[in-house]
Amino acid sequence: MEAPVRRIFPKPTTVLNLNRHHLIHKTTPSFVTLPLKRHRRLAKLAQPKLSVSPICRSSTFPSEPNPFKPFQSFSSLSQISHYHSPSPLSQTNDGVSSWSSASQNPINGNDGVLGGKNDCEVAVVLLGWLGCKTRHLKRYAEWYNSRGFHTVTFVTNVREVLWFDLARRAEERVLTLADELISWVSEKGPDGKERCLVFHTFSNTGWFVYGTIVEALHIRPDLVDKVKGCIVDSGAAEPFSPKVWAAGFSAAILKKRSASTLQTNIEALSNTKEKEQPVIEVVLLSLLETLFAILLNFPDVNRRLTNVVSVLSKKQPPCPQLYLYSTADKVVPYQSIESFIEEQKEMGREVKSFNFGSSPHVDHYRSFPNLYSSELENFLTE
Repeated sequence: MEAPVRRIFPKPTTVLNLNRHHLIHKTTPSFVTLPLKRHRRLAKLAQPKLSVSPICRSSTFPSEPNPFKPFQSFSSLSQISHYHSPSPLSQTNDGVSSWSSASQNPINGNDGVLGGKNDCEVAVVLLGWLGCKTRHLKRYAEWYNSRGFHTVTFVTNVREVLWFDLARRAEERVLTLADELISWVSEKGPDGKERCLVFHTFSNTGWFVYGTIVEALHIRPDLVDKVKGCIVDSGAAEPFSPKVWAAGFSAAILKKRSASTLQTNIEALSNTKEKEQPVIEVVLLSLLETLFAILLNFPDVNRRLTNVVSVLSKKQPPCPQLYLYSTADKVVPYQSIESFIEEQKEMGREVKSFNFGSSPHVDHYRSFPNLYSSELENFLTE
C-alpha cells in the first residue's frame, strides 16, 4: 500500500500558502490552529453555492471559469462557467489537482455508462498512491478520457506525510480538492445535464484521500448520491497496521512500485549493489515500522485516522464498489482486502472484486492491460 496522508508544511510561507494568498487573499494559519481551520472549511463546504469559490492553484496557471477549456474546443464544454482553471495533465501537479477533458469522440459514444444512463456529465477522480506523480496516472486518465469521462488527478508525496505537523497540510490539500469537486458537481453542465463523480483510488493512500472527500461530501447530503461508483486498486487493507504503513513508505522511498521496475533496476546494478539493496530495504522497513508504531498511537493522528476509516467502513455513498487486487501484493495483504469486501457485502453494498493473482502492488493495469480494461468496462456499464 502506500501511506494515507499528505504534505505538511508548518509555516504559512510555503509555495502552497503563497499561491493561496495570491489567489484568495488570505494566509493559511500555522498547523497549531489547523484543526479549527478544518472545522471552518467543512462548515464552508456545507453551504450550497451558486458559483464556485476560488481554489488553490500553482501561480503559473491563471484563473479561468472553465476547468476543461484548455483541453477542448467542442461546444458541449465550452460554456462551462463559474470555475477556475486547473493545471494541464501534462504539467507537474504543483497545485491541488489536474483536470483533463473527455474525448470529443469517445469509444462507444459513451453509451451504457453507469448502468446504461447517459444523462450525466461524469468526472473520474484519480487518487494516486504514495509517491505517485501526475504522469504515472496519465495512462488511466487517457483511458477514461477516451471513453467520454473527464478526469481529475490528485497525488501525494512522502514529504507531505513525514513532516512536523503530521499530515495536517496534506489534509488541507485534500479539503481543497473536495471544495473543487463540490463546486463542480453542484452545477449543471451547459447542456443541462447533471454532473456526477466516479472515484478511482490507488493503494491505501488514495483510499484514505477518498474517505476524507466522502466525509466532506456528507456535509452536503444533497451531493452524496452524485457519487456513482468507487474503484479501489490495491487498497482497503489494515489501516492501523504499522507493518503495512512501513511497507508502503518503503516502496515509495525506494521507488519499488512494481516487480518489472525492480527487475530492470537490479539488472543494471553491480553484484555489490544487488547485495546491498535487500539490506537497505530490511533496515528501512524496520525503522519505518518502529516509527509508525509510535506515530499511529499519537492521539490526534489516531483520531483522524479512525474518523476516516469509520467513513470508509460505514458511510460510503450508496454506489457500486469495485476492488482490484492481487495475491502477490507485497505491500498490502490481500486477505485484509477480502475481509473488507465481505464487510461491505454484509452491509448490503453492491460490491465487485477481481484478484489478478500475480501482479505487484498498484501494477495490475501494466501487468494485465486487457483484463484490467475489461473489468473497468464491465463495472462502468453494468
